[in-house]
Amino acid sequence: MINRYSSRLTKLDEGFLNKKLKNARNYDRIAGYFCSSILEVAGENIEAVSGKVRIICNSNLEKEDVDIAVKAQQMKQEWCEYGPEEKYSSPAAQDRLSRLYRLLASGKLEVRVIPDEVYGLMHGKAGVITYNDGSKTSFLGSINETKSAFSLNYELVWEDNSDEAVKWVQEEFDYFWNNKYAVNLCDFVIKDIDRISKRRIVPLHDWREQNDEKIGEAAAETPVFRTEFGLWEHQKYFVERAFREHQKPGGARLLLADQVGLGKTVQLAMSAKLMALYGDKPILIIVPKTLVFQWQDEMMSLLDMPSAVWNGHGWQDETGYFYQSEGAKSILRCPRRVGIISQGLVARRTEAADYLKQQTYECIIVDECHRARRRNATKDPDRNRADANYLLRFLNEITFKTKSMLLATATPVQVNTIEAFDLLNILALPNEKVLGDRYSKWRCVPQTMLDMVCGEKDVPNQESAMWDIMRDPLPERSKDTVVINSIRDALDVPDDKYVLGPEVYSEARPSTREKIRSLYTAGDFVHNYNPYLRCIVRRTRDYLENTINPETGEPYLKKIEVKLYGEEDREALELRGYLRQAYELAQQFCEMISARVKGGGFLSTLILKRIGSTICAGESTAKKMLAWTEEGRKILEDEFDVDFEDDDLGEIDQNSEVKDLKPEEIDVLRDLVKVLSLNRDNDPKCNRVLDILTKGTGGRDTPWMKSGCILFSQYYDSAHFLAEYLSSQLSDVNIGLYAGGDKSGVFLNGQFEKKEKDDIKRAVKSHEIRILVGTDAASEGLNLQTLSTLINLDLPWNPTRLEQRKGRIQRIGQVSDTVRIYNMRYKDSVEDKVHKVLSGRLNGIYNMFGQIPDTLEDVWIDIATNNEEKAKERIDMIPKKNPFKLKYEERPGKTEDWASCEAVLDKQDVKQQLLKGWK
Repeated sequence: MINRYSSRLTKLDEGFLNKKLKNARNYDRIAGYFCSSILEVAGENIEAVSGKVRIICNSNLEKEDVDIAVKAQQMKQEWCEYGPEEKYSSPAAQDRLSRLYRLLASGKLEVRVIPDEVYGLMHGKAGVITYNDGSKTSFLGSINETKSAFSLNYELVWEDNSDEAVKWVQEEFDYFWNNKYAVNLCDFVIKDIDRISKRRIVPLHDWREQNDEKIGEAAAETPVFRTEFGLWEHQKYFVERAFREHQKPGGARLLLADQVGLGKTVQLAMSAKLMALYGDKPILIIVPKTLVFQWQDEMMSLLDMPSAVWNGHGWQDETGYFYQSEGAKSILRCPRRVGIISQGLVARRTEAADYLKQQTYECIIVDECHRARRRNATKDPDRNRADANYLLRFLNEITFKTKSMLLATATPVQVNTIEAFDLLNILALPNEKVLGDRYSKWRCVPQTMLDMVCGEKDVPNQESAMWDIMRDPLPERSKDTVVINSIRDALDVPDDKYVLGPEVYSEARPSTREKIRSLYTAGDFVHNYNPYLRCIVRRTRDYLENTINPETGEPYLKKIEVKLYGEEDREALELRGYLRQAYELAQQFCEMISARVKGGGFLSTLILKRIGSTICAGESTAKKMLAWTEEGRKILEDEFDVDFEDDDLGEIDQNSEVKDLKPEEIDVLRDLVKVLSLNRDNDPKCNRVLDILTKGTGGRDTPWMKSGCILFSQYYDSAHFLAEYLSSQLSDVNIGLYAGGDKSGVFLNGQFEKKEKDDIKRAVKSHEIRILVGTDAASEGLNLQTLSTLINLDLPWNPTRLEQRKGRIQRIGQVSDTVRIYNMRYKDSVEDKVHKVLSGRLNGIYNMFGQIPDTLEDVWIDIATNNEEKAKERIDMIPKKNPFKLKYEERPGKTEDWASCEAVLDKQDVKQQLLKGWK
């Protein structure tokens, strides 16, 4: 029998669905789009169905992804982007979700999702109802599985209970239900339905008045948990520790020294957000100039956290709005709770930086804090006062103006272990719990104490010396230090007291003295309870990948293997023909400049590095240098058709001595420009990149573009040139360009269109872009899990950049268990020589990256100017082993499941608090 239903004539919820579901045993449904279908279906009367209800619906899943965890993450992102917590906040909607959760959790309702790109959007809506007596009926029509469809919209439904019709609809359903691309609804969505059904809003005032503020209430609905991958356990551990310590007298005083690539920024930013919500004083973030907008972007995109950046002329907020400065004192009128400044503002001793010392803060965060250092690190620190650079002096002063201070660096030791003391001393100056008072051994003879910590000096065994080391400071009480807690209890020491007198030990009970001696024996206290261990938080990827989380039975981080290419001599590109000629001319120019100008090595070396990147970058630099002189400008205009009115080459920073080029230097640059300009369209590195993308590296290796590839250069002109070249060679392939400022965009068939960075990110996530060329603006804060190969077009001055680049694809959610990385270099180039020296002296350049100090940037200059012995001396100055490697890695403590928190802060309260300016 055929029945026709129109919502014009009857309400379809009562007149069709509820009526037809009476006495139903099973219900199979081809529905519409994933989010609305799954949410609204519970609003209908399907609980009366005695057996199973199965729904297949559409989703934005990618059919190329075969990893279930990746599909679950995509489903989670799609779910959260739908905004269910806002759409279903009414009591009636929450009741519907509660019923939906019960159906899903019991297994009575099963949902599978299929990528819409497999068959397009699922506009065909149909279903089969099986009754208790075995009879069946089928229907199809325009109707979606939503409340509005059944009760409000104009919809048509065609019912047919003939065997032929039922069989036809059932076959359609079974095809999709059993399809290889169909996946079950992920656990996160099911749990989140339950969470939203119980969700309640907590006013910020009430949250701040709680004795034990729930971090999940402030974190659960931030983008990092909703649309990204959340925080790893080690990240949550640090955030919780920093925030809990901030709530105590004296605040949080910590140095985060995680290995590069473990997400220090988001840990610090989340800690800052909690502190900004908890208190009313400003948050000041001090970072290298190149990272100020990276910090601002990441805080907004991951934490929904507005901030303002001081650009030297005024504040610029997260929307790009600029607040005009009325002088240096305007720096005290930050329009946001969180203000970000560059370290250069301090290092240049600006008036604005001095004004910052007049403000009091909730928290100060310093990223890449190793730049605050002494100049005489190799001298005997116990006998010589630190010759502090200006950043270190500034931090030593402003530390008194903040409740909490968080420092961060992957390399707390650059040259000498005393540098770790200098960083802890910043934290300690106003707070005795870090290093004790000014008479403490940890302050008075820092190098001696560090030598004991590192096992290079014996620990004294006299009782008086022992007690002096332990009592000042006495470690604070914590849940992880049972023995310390028992000693504090036995001595009746208040929780906020850290320095005890010398008489306390002699006056203690014999049993207490024995307990203290037992802790100190065999150096246990010095090696396991010292201030460095207590205040430095350091984890490595290797440790987290190989340590089992007892809560899950899995490692704290999923291991992603790295297969490295380009390291062997046979894989280096040859310097031949015109390129060899250009390189020799550039070397000749470098030697000329270095011979006559002290300190000219850095600038002259730059031309060698840029030729080693791409011919285009080398040509651009050679022209800029030639343009320093009037004679050079005339050469460019007459011989190379450069019109300075139309093509301003700009300037490279240089001192006046370098700028005053000699005739013979001009001649070398002229020859160099000629060679490079004639051959700019035949770049060996670009050709090799194309081969790797389209053919692989040989053997059984597949073309890298199939797996998605990110290509890095430290220079924008190289990145732009490579992206344009690849676009001209790969028809109908989107080539993304990700760079600083407004320079990002997409090349297609050689044509460039500007795009916002967020648009690039979305296109990579949705697989619209499978090849992305980026500068180091893409090496931090960008999640590229959909790409699993990486090519370094050039090697950066600071090798830690390689680890940061690798971290874009070696991260949670990576679609592949193995990522492939190719490091490109020319044989006998500066890069090649630096590579050999570093790898030969430091046991393998790849394993060493991420642990070495910034001072190795000078190695490039030494080798480029043929001073290899000096380069080796610099390397030999680095400690042979990191004294903070294994001791300072501890198993992350158990934290709450923040993402499932049912109570959440009022978003308007949070927004208003973070938008408040400094007072």
